[in-house]
Amino acid sequence: MCRLLGVASLAPVSIAAAVGDAVLTDFVALTKIHGDGWGVAGVDRPGDTPWVTVSAGTALGDREFAAATHDLTPTASLVHLRWATNGLAVEPRNSHPFLADGLAMAHNGSIKPVDALDDLLDPATASTVRGTTDSERYFALIRRHRAAAPSLPEAVRRAVAQLRQGHPDASLNALLLGEEQLVVVHAHAHSRLLDEDVEEISATDLPAEHLEDYFALRIARPTPGVVVVGSTGFGDLEWDALPPESVIAVSLRDLSTTVLPLAGAAHP
Repeated sequence: MCRLLGVASLAPVSIAAAVGDAVLTDFVALTKIHGDGWGVAGVDRPGDTPWVTVSAGTALGDREFAAATHDLTPTASLVHLRWATNGLAVEPRNSHPFLADGLAMAHNGSIKPVDALDDLLDPATASTVRGTTDSERYFALIRRHRAAAPSLPEAVRRAVAQLRQGHPDASLNALLLGEEQLVVVHAHAHSRLLDEDVEEISATDLPAEHLEDYFALRIARPTPGVVVVGSTGFGDLEWDALPPESVIAVSLRDLSTTVLPLAGAAHP
């Protein structure tokens, strides 16, 4: 499992400036549990291809992470703190966000068994998978659907709906950057922390939200022209709930949002 943070802005802005240094510090403190790698993706201008920086180390005290979150000024970005699923290697190729076909993606959840996901991919898409995670295969499935879907959010919705059929209890929460959009997957209706995960979290001083509503995502608008999406358990922004079991697309052109319920068509 992991922690997610996404930013969309009408003007170039660093992640730290968009959310505030105190909120970012609060977020990085989650490496007490989520210290198995980090990644940052950004889009400098709407329409640009995302760039990605990843590491298999902890974000806390990492100068490269500090530079990516303080010095760079994209118009949209996403940050991922990894808590590796048992049995999956902690190495750079397994760190999120993943980057391919002009898209970047980070996932919070676990889809098991991993090998079953390979059966959902065509050979050409499967050949692009470099790591061993379920998350990268989830990303590959989205890219497979993108070939036939009329838009990126609809491709995401189709992939999530397909996975939901075979994995009803999995968290499919994710953030994607690309095609002038920040796309949010808020799909975790039946997800629960394992007892061993609850025990590990309980041994820390992390906020109670980690146990009460670990998989939820929220949205905030801390300043005019900035939208922030984040996991629970950090930050004192004025968070609002996101629609459950849905795909939410934030336009990087005007920050308007479109909601696609997993079971239906898009509506504004």
